[in-house]
Amino acid sequence: MHIGVPAETRAHETRVAATPETVRKYVAQGHQVTLERGAGAAASYPDEAYAAAGAQLADAATALGADLLLKVQAPTATERALLKPGAVLVGLLDPFDTAQAAALAATGVSAFALEAAPRTTRAQSLDVLSSQANIAGYKAVLVAADLYGRFMPMLMTAAGTVKAARVLVLGAGVAGLQAIATAKRLGAVIEASDVRPAVKEQIESLGAKFLEVPYETDEERDAAQGTGGYARPMPLGWLQRQAALVHKRALEADIVITTALIPGRAAPTLISAETVQAMKPGSVIVDLAAGRGAIADGRAGGNCPLTEADQIVTKHGVQLVGYTNLASRVAADASALYARNLFDFIKLIVTAQGEFKLDLADDIVAATLLTHAGELARKS
Repeated sequence: MHIGVPAETRAHETRVAATPETVRKYVAQGHQVTLERGAGAAASYPDEAYAAAGAQLADAATALGADLLLKVQAPTATERALLKPGAVLVGLLDPFDTAQAAALAATGVSAFALEAAPRTTRAQSLDVLSSQANIAGYKAVLVAADLYGRFMPMLMTAAGTVKAARVLVLGAGVAGLQAIATAKRLGAVIEASDVRPAVKEQIESLGAKFLEVPYETDEERDAAQGTGGYARPMPLGWLQRQAALVHKRALEADIVITTALIPGRAAPTLISAETVQAMKPGSVIVDLAAGRGAIADGRAGGNCPLTEADQIVTKHGVQLVGYTNLASRVAADASALYARNLFDFIKLIVTAQGEFKLDLADDIVAATLLTHAGELARKS
């Protein structure tokens, strides 16, 4: 099969969908790989490395015209015009963007949105959300440490003792747990909160204190169990009690990392504008939900309504970081992990003879299929 790997053209995207490592594996399986020149440059993968792995270097149109197209983000309108009807597209295609899904369907490609893969043991090797969230959680702490005007660890010096930074992590999914682990390595004192009681043990095993909000009703307990590995929206009463606890702990924190996202819904508000106003000057908030929160004043915030997407802003003496693509700030490793995820997924839809196979009896294939034969294959 002819596999195409174009350069990513969307803003702030530095990752690439194939690395020399995975290109070598595709070629060994008998596939022809065409890479757009310079596609891996921003991720520190030069064209020479791809050529040595067996890739053919070409222009964007040739790469986009392949039978199997590997992308990080969904194609732009310009890129969609170059897709071949009947081709196969695999990437992070945002299945909840109905307009984009319809535009992809109109091209006649079979598109697979990998972020829709089920959170099961069998799907772990191709779980793109986990591989990229792991990197985002790590980078979030490093960005915060860089902006924070003090040391992270406690230091005892001849000039006196420096207290350890206090870090509050809200949301203990993959990104949150990695943020806890990274902050711990840097010597911070960490507290963490999550709606799911099952993550308490994981939080504490990484050296953080779990902020527990008691459940008062069966409805609250049921919602806290989550669905498919994701948190569910919690009842209003529980959210009010959590907000009061978070407000109290945020006032003591030096750094806050927020990671709460619910697929298909606006990100919940965890840090209010009033909380930011009351926080210590010099504090830092890194909002991993930036641009995906509720709309206010014509702008989408994040887990904090004051966050501005892809900006670092200072409000009430607190720096708010709204980078929407933290994984791209660790482009080499993010690309390596993502490319391996793609390689493992391709095994499910391409036969040993190099032919496309659509097996809807496969739960992973069925869950990720977004468009096929000019039609939407799933509800967005």
